[in-house]
Amino acid sequence: MMSYTLFLVLIMIVAVLLVLIIMVQNPKGGGLSSSFGGSGSQSIGGGVQSTTNFLDKSTWTLSIALLALILLSNFAVPNKDNLPEDTMIQETLDNRDVQDLPTQAPTTTDTIQ
Repeated sequence: MMSYTLFLVLIMIVAVLLVLIIMVQNPKGGGLSSSFGGSGSQSIGGGVQSTTNFLDKSTWTLSIALLALILLSNFAVPNKDNLPEDTMIQETLDNRDVQDLPTQAPTTTDTIQ
């Protein structure tokens, strides 16, 4: 159960990072790199191009990590053997047959002895 929670937290962190990295990029080649003074071909020293490469590589890395975490979390899903005892008791109570209950409420003369 603990490992499943850990997987969920890691998946959420990677997903938020992936969204932030994608939001920084611009599909037309601008984005963060355009704020450094133009297109990648006009950069001095390759700073803008390296920023674009970093964003591209980090996007792929985070998306692969997200996919791997989602697939690996499948193995950490709690099953019946790993459930806590109180969950198994609740499941047993939920699955039992409900016996017929009386359809009428007892009258006051029935309860007085």
